Amino acid sequence: MVRKRKIFTAEFKAKVALEAFHGMKTISELAQEFEVHPNQIGQWKKNLVENSSELFDSNRGPKPEDQTELIDKLYRQIGMLQVENEWLKKKFKLLG
Repeated sequence: MVRKRKIFTAEFKAKVALEAFHGMKTISELAQEFEVHPNQIGQWKKNLVENSSELFDSNRGPKPEDQTELIDKLYRQIGMLQVENEWLKKKFKLLG
């Protein structure tokens, strides 16, 4: 008989990883309770600990723009300012 792989939601993984992180039950107890292999729980717990700082990095402030878009935008702005500067120089030479 072929066993199908179980697909776990992110919420389920987070719940199990948090339970493992709290340490109120052993990994083996959690594995029996949630019907997940103990190695899988250990992996989810490790991911939780390693990636938890990302939760706080991305929640506040503006999202960083793609660098190429930002560079293109700045070069366009520099070009427009150069054209405006040259026009103003010519204008003031005619008046002076």
